[in-house]
Amino acid sequence: MHAPNPQPLTPNPFVSEAPSASDTFDVPLERRPRHIAIIMDGNGRWAQRRGLPRIEGHRHGVASVRHATEEAARLKVGQLTLYCLSSENWKRPQAELDFLMHLLEQYLVEERTTLLDENIRLAVIGSREGIPASVMREMEKTIHLTSGNTGMTLCLAVNYGSRAEIAEAARRIADDVHAGRIAPELVTEELIASRLYTAGMTDPDLVIRTAGELRISNFLLWQISYAELWVTEQCWPEFAEADLQAAIRDFAARDRRYGGLNE
Repeated sequence: MHAPNPQPLTPNPFVSEAPSASDTFDVPLERRPRHIAIIMDGNGRWAQRRGLPRIEGHRHGVASVRHATEEAARLKVGQLTLYCLSSENWKRPQAELDFLMHLLEQYLVEERTTLLDENIRLAVIGSREGIPASVMREMEKTIHLTSGNTGMTLCLAVNYGSRAEIAEAARRIADDVHAGRIAPELVTEELIASRLYTAGMTDPDLVIRTAGELRISNFLLWQISYAELWVTEQCWPEFAEADLQAAIRDFAARDRRYGGLNE
């Protein structure tokens, strides 16, 4: 069963005639999160509440991806990581999965020029298994073309599951220990982090979840050990620039002690 062809995506959010929000935003740059991760939830519920097919929620969710990316870049966030497809999502109906893959491929193609123009680097984390070859081609092309960009990193978590990521890292380290390439006493937190999909990236400072859900859903379990959590009742298609700003303001007001005491 084939999913309906996606309609043309909405105008690009990276391009704007308005002054940069970073010029007027009331949170000092040093108080803003360097890395924001978002669990984008509620596309299906948003559509069902309006009597629409679930796929319409995904279609409208693409616009929110653009708005969030635009605003994060304007606010000088170093990295934005979006949970696009979990490894558990493969249990969904095939027609919905086909549509999601169509949307992803279309997004990768249509955003390529803008990512280059706006100096945004694309990264993708997760297993490549099960991703259609056509999507993989566009993904690798966009990653390659934007690899030299020095602005914000936009990281898409596709077919991602944190437990599987950690297990894979553990297997690779175990192989190295067994082969004598690494001594057991040299297995440190830093070594484990270097074997994860996110090797070389900073850990998220702020995790946002939409649709009011109060769980992590197997997302960046190692990396968000000290992240601040912010939840909104808004479903992802409703998430707007003001919501991202509110999350950053709340983050900036928190006292992050990392287990210690602040005088």
